[in-house]
Amino acid sequence: MEFLTTKQAAELWGISPRRVALLCAQGRIPGTVKAGKTWLLPPDAKKPVDPRYEKTSL
Repeated sequence: MEFLTTKQAAELWGISPRRVALLCAQGRIPGTVKAGKTWLLPPDAKKPVDPRYEKTSL
């Protein structure tokens, strides 16, 4: 199975690799695996929604 690195995911999502690693460590991206010091993400991983921005209904 092919995996994405934190750097590859960061480029796809437009955020820093450090932020991707933090999201992995917090368990907010399902299917991640830690190999040594590197987090590996499944190729179909989706960027988690930022909980600071709550959808409001008008």
